[in-house]
Amino acid sequence: MNSRRVLWSALGAVALVAVIGGAWIFSLPPAPSAAAPPAIAQDERDATVAALKPPKRQRPLIAIIGINDATETTDYLMPYGILKRADIADVVTLATAPGPVQLFPVLKVEPQATIAEFDAQHPDGADYVIVPAMSRDDDPVALRWIRNQSARGAIVIGVCAGAKVVGDAGLLHGKRATTHWYSVKELRGKHPTMRYVEDRRFVVDDGVATTTGISASMPISLTLIEAIAGRDKARAVGRDIGLADWDARHDSDAFKFTRPFALTAIRNTAAFWAHEQLGIELKEGVDEVSLALVTDAWSRTYRSQAVTFASAAGAQHSRGGLRILSDQVAANWPAAQLLPASDGTKPAEALDHALAGIAARYGTDTADFVAMQLEYPKHQMP
Repeated sequence: MNSRRVLWSALGAVALVAVIGGAWIFSLPPAPSAAAPPAIAQDERDATVAALKPPKRQRPLIAIIGINDATETTDYLMPYGILKRADIADVVTLATAPGPVQLFPVLKVEPQATIAEFDAQHPDGADYVIVPAMSRDDDPVALRWIRNQSARGAIVIGVCAGAKVVGDAGLLHGKRATTHWYSVKELRGKHPTMRYVEDRRFVVDDGVATTTGISASMPISLTLIEAIAGRDKARAVGRDIGLADWDARHDSDAFKFTRPFALTAIRNTAAFWAHEQLGIELKEGVDEVSLALVTDAWSRTYRSQAVTFASAAGAQHSRGGLRILSDQVAANWPAAQLLPASDGTKPAEALDHALAGIAARYGTDTADFVAMQLEYPKHQMP
């Protein structure tokens, strides 16, 4: 009798959790309809570019900061790769401490200097500081360094949830700003004097720029190139990476925690027996932007994790000279779990191909789920 009561009690608890969980899921909004947002007025566009003009040097110095234990993959690598490709500034990747930077959700890189080494070499500071999303918004070493760089006249650019780091550094007081859609409520709660701007993929206000989710690091990088070297140069780089046109337009209502988003996360997590590691070969001269976008996307499906492999131990140099460490030493990878190399594919197209591949392998719901995390506009998806 007692065992029966325990069984019925357990079943009742499971049923209650299921009812509550089901009620929560069905309280979420359905998938929003995708619509191309209205164009940005030319005077607003000109003001944004003017606000990003180099504050110090004719050939600016751009520092990208990361913390060693967890910094977002695309936020860290995409600005570096695009700006190095443009060759209109000196670009350096930094870490708060010696040793490699573990990016999340994938990749490990060797930064080119620590912040202490950078300060010794450049006591007058950088022209621009790019702040990716980090696993901790309140890392005291990172926050102190970002504040000091701002005080020395650097324009600080918070990419994605890097805006939360910029906010914790005390730089969003009274300023207009944006961030990744998932972090908007938290950012507004912690910084009530900040004025959130919707329907803009990036916002610039008095020496501080912030962007929406991960994929916005591409248009903000091109806009920064335009501010430094002019529209023609930015257009040339845009064509080179596969993004012929860009601006700050955005449909904020298209990105929110929806019922399909929640159901996909639950379903893919629950299918633990079907989770897989997908290999991508790490080669000398790999395009760091394409690598970041492809591995980031495939590592956000909740069904797969991208893994880099190389035939020999040690770092491989990227197209822009960054040293990237492979996850495994292997001569090859099982063909069924091998991600195609992005050789010859333009970076923006590499993301489209990755999303198409995810849709083919796991379904369109999972591709939409990944695009939502990357805050990648649906009208740009294949």
